[in-house]
Amino acid sequence: MLDYIKGEIIELTPASVVIEVGEIGYVTHISLNTYSSLTGQKKTKLYVYEAIREDAHQLFGFSEKRERELFLLLISVSGVGTNTARMVLSSLAFYELEGIIASGNAAMLKTVKGIGSKTAERIIIDLKDKIKTNAGQQTQIQDTSVSETANEAISALVMLGFNQPASQKVVNKITKENPGLTVEQLIKNALKML
Repeated sequence: MLDYIKGEIIELTPASVVIEVGEIGYVTHISLNTYSSLTGQKKTKLYVYEAIREDAHQLFGFSEKRERELFLLLISVSGVGTNTARMVLSSLAFYELEGIIASGNAAMLKTVKGIGSKTAERIIIDLKDKIKTNAGQQTQIQDTSVSETANEAISALVMLGFNQPASQKVVNKITKENPGLTVEQLIKNALKML
């Protein structure tokens, strides 16, 4: 099993990154949080998870080991696949997710696209005893100054599986209300509305 990939960033989108290692380009699916940490970098080291199925061989990459650990915990829950886990980690930072699970806040988990009441409750029940909470520690949110357009947010939502007209409508509504948002903020807000 692969533990990490370290190399040059060839192409970066909100949903994936191509990392060149030894003249081979690896397409790695990422969360929006990992996208934020990679923006502006030329080289990276991503912790990876290999999803090998009969019809596909996919890599999922994470800028932090803890995010990968939470991803693995999420996909261990019945009914939560790799795309749903990535959606959860795109909508919530890993420390937010830990707090939601620790406090049993199923209502907050249900705001993530693709998570219904039963799945939210199952995630909390299955993972409450498995997560590490950082009580008393302040986790700082990384500020990123990214000048992206609404079109990039719409493209990212389409890559995540949403249809274009709905994505465009939601992103347009958000940009009218908050014109100064970054592409990540646009996508996170859109994920809660789609």
